[in-house]
Amino acid sequence: MQEPGEKQSSVLSKIAMLAGVGVAAGAVVAGLALPAVGGAGFGLISATNEINLAPEELVEPPPAEVTVVEDAKGKPIARFYEQYREVVELDQIAPIMKTAIISIEDYRFYEHGPIDIEGTIRALARNLQAGGVAQGGSSITQQYVKQVLLNAADTEADKNKALEASYARKLKELRYAMAVEKKYTKDQILAKYLNIAYFGAGAYGVEAAAKRFFGVRADALSLAQAATLAGAVQDPNATDPNLGKKQRERLLKRRNVVLDRMAELGKVSKEDADKAKATGLGYKGTKLPGGCESSKYPYFCIYVRNEILKNPDFGKKAADRVKFLNRGGLTIKTTLDASMQAAADKAIKKRVYASDNPVAAEALVQPGTGAIKAMAASRPYGGDADKHEMAYNVVADAAHGGGIGFQAGSTFKTFTLITALSKGMKVNDGFNVGAGYTAPGYSSFKNCAGESIGDPNHTVTNDEGAPGWRTLQTGTWGSVNTFFMTLEQRVGLCDVVKTAKSLGIHRSDGNKLQEYETFTLGINEMDPVTVANAYAAIGARGKYCAPMAISQITDRDGKVTTYKPKCRQALDPEVADAAADVLSGVFTKGTMRGVGGIGRDAAGKTGTTDSYATAWFAGFTPDLAGAVSIGDPRGSQSHKLNGVTIGGQYYGSVVGASISGPIWKDTMLAALKGIPPTKFTPINTSRFGGCGQSCQPAPPPDENDGGPDNNDDWQNDNGRGGWGNHGRENDTGRDAQGPFG
Repeated sequence: MQEPGEKQSSVLSKIAMLAGVGVAAGAVVAGLALPAVGGAGFGLISATNEINLAPEELVEPPPAEVTVVEDAKGKPIARFYEQYREVVELDQIAPIMKTAIISIEDYRFYEHGPIDIEGTIRALARNLQAGGVAQGGSSITQQYVKQVLLNAADTEADKNKALEASYARKLKELRYAMAVEKKYTKDQILAKYLNIAYFGAGAYGVEAAAKRFFGVRADALSLAQAATLAGAVQDPNATDPNLGKKQRERLLKRRNVVLDRMAELGKVSKEDADKAKATGLGYKGTKLPGGCESSKYPYFCIYVRNEILKNPDFGKKAADRVKFLNRGGLTIKTTLDASMQAAADKAIKKRVYASDNPVAAEALVQPGTGAIKAMAASRPYGGDADKHEMAYNVVADAAHGGGIGFQAGSTFKTFTLITALSKGMKVNDGFNVGAGYTAPGYSSFKNCAGESIGDPNHTVTNDEGAPGWRTLQTGTWGSVNTFFMTLEQRVGLCDVVKTAKSLGIHRSDGNKLQEYETFTLGINEMDPVTVANAYAAIGARGKYCAPMAISQITDRDGKVTTYKPKCRQALDPEVADAAADVLSGVFTKGTMRGVGGIGRDAAGKTGTTDSYATAWFAGFTPDLAGAVSIGDPRGSQSHKLNGVTIGGQYYGSVVGASISGPIWKDTMLAALKGIPPTKFTPINTSRFGGCGQSCQPAPPPDENDGGPDNNDDWQNDNGRGGWGNHGRENDTGRDAQGPFG
């Protein structure tokens, strides 16, 4: 057998033979029409002319491969791909598969160079008779070249050019093939071809095809199966078994042609070939691992996908990022904790059914890293409304595939509390408040642009009343609206907004935060990831870390890139400690006292919006933080949580402690099982007063009990939230939550 280099030396002389030989309709023609090398047209090259045909280096971008997404322990949870392909080595392909493909596509593959002279002469005769390129006669090397050019094509025009039936294209392929044969061994070329070829049914490469067609790996293919795949590459669309009965019949006939050819060449016995022909097609149509729609963790998957597609670190242009994700053959390791995810899923399903109109969503975030540990929702992800599927990521913001979000209600009072503590107030500092609050004047509140936005024409009330002396502790535990409106006026609206922003708070829809005096009552639409992450920063003693879903990416060549948390000190640690201390009392003396704690240091805040439109609970320990929302994605303002049946239970009205709080509690109990509890750092009593929430007297029993924070999110028919455009109801002619939630 000649070596590749020796074969190269005889290529030109063999090609010269073709220049003088053309058989058409039994006649010998004296010349061969070939394109002039380097020119656009065709030139007549006589048999006596020298053909100046030189190898041309082929640019071989790696073929598109599947990107695998893994959880924190390395277990696959999703796959992204433009072409489903798994590249394997030649020794990972069954020998019978190699024999089958060579037998039917290029039986002299190991004997000739980049062009099979005999095969080309046969094809030439047929082409001259047809008056065009009707038969290929291509070697496996030439077919590999064509597949490379096709896979490298970014536009339809480039793809058509790679497939056009012309002598110019064939000559170009030949020049590339000469270079390929000089660069690689025959075994290497065969492996490359088997990995790049399309077999039909969405399977690219022999490994994906073996799994898709028969549910086995390429190294386990039988004779009949190998012959089937070898037959499929000729016209994979016409023989695509996934398209129907006719295509399967064509594929079966093509398989038998391959088996006959293998027997004819003596590669298998006629007996074995006949035995294989007697079997059925055996197509299983094994479902290929898909994207987020087929993932067990679709909402987390969507978050990861958008992290890649919208981050310039993964490509300057959007198209580059899509290619990086869908063609890169990456292994993306994430922060998802399967046990914590299971805890969130179970807690939600216990109280909210997928068939319920309201949707519950929860995110878990690790304090000190920002690592997202779980993203769960009561409905499955998908586009089928009849199956109660969500068409967007209800757990995240719009930048990560989410929608508009739900107003966060009194969970925002925490940011006013933190601002007051940072300005020197002690936990027992307070003032008298009435049953209603009215801004003293237009200049009593200023947004961060310096604009006066106070409205003295509207009064905020407490649902059950509770006038009297309220402190940072008792006002928080009872979630007293009039107390927090007064407190926000005293510490400054803009400073409260700045506190929220320092903890990563931003609107779910990506628009600017609404900076009105009702900011402290939660008029802005939020998503669970953003709220959970803000509360996680308190649990980390004021250390804010950006939400993080990707911890490591390994590219197709094995290069590993590790991603570290992006953190900064957002709050004075002692301020965070004091806030945690106050918020701890919510479980024992406040709106969650009917639900209770989790047996370890924990803190949190309920949030129920005006007229029971949405309900939240956000809470944290030093080890894990979480936020739970519930609202109707059809439009929370027009479909409130009054007189509803959720999870098989009727509710006259849903408040933060009705469903969201218990979901959070059940999740935490299970998610933190086996994790040693970490205690909060004790409050600095010399700075903030008091002796900690554990020794404070309980407030009177009329403190809302987790009930609605009346007028938290005042809505009226002119689209104004409370007073002015404080909320977003109908500012675009639709409900703030509809139709995208």
